[in-house]
Amino acid sequence: MTSDDEKFMRRAIQLAKEGMNNDLGGPFGAVIVKNNSIIAEGNNNVTSKNDPTAHAEVVAIRKACEKLNSFQLDGCTIYTSCEPCPMCLGAIYWARPARVVYGCNRQDAANINFDDQFIYDELKVGMADRKIPFQQISQKEALTVFKAWDAKNDRTLY
Repeated sequence: MTSDDEKFMRRAIQLAKEGMNNDLGGPFGAVIVKNNSIIAEGNNNVTSKNDPTAHAEVVAIRKACEKLNSFQLDGCTIYTSCEPCPMCLGAIYWARPARVVYGCNRQDAANINFDDQFIYDELKVGMADRKIPFQQISQKEALTVFKAWDAKNDRTLY
């Protein structure tokens, strides 16, 4: 940990507080840093945007990728006021930053009714046993697009 880590974490926490106080969403904030400069910020906007994916990390990732004109965050650090939820964790892994620094942990979030344990539990069970029913149909037709992608010579890999 460096003094810069603490500085950027303080900013993520400030964004969480500002978002909460302005009724934008839950008490979560994130900043993305590259070369010791903040390139993007985000706070939770779930309730103000009616968007369940508008978590602080996702908002910041979208802004950072747009600024960098890239779908990956090479060489970046994400500072987030709380340990990322499963959705944000997935987004972070797809964005491929160099590292993540977080403040509160998942139990701290659960203590104020932001408990993601049910999602972690759902990932462990088979599709047929999940609380939200999942049904697979039209696999053969859907696979034609995958096969076309696989044969496409000019695709951008990620």
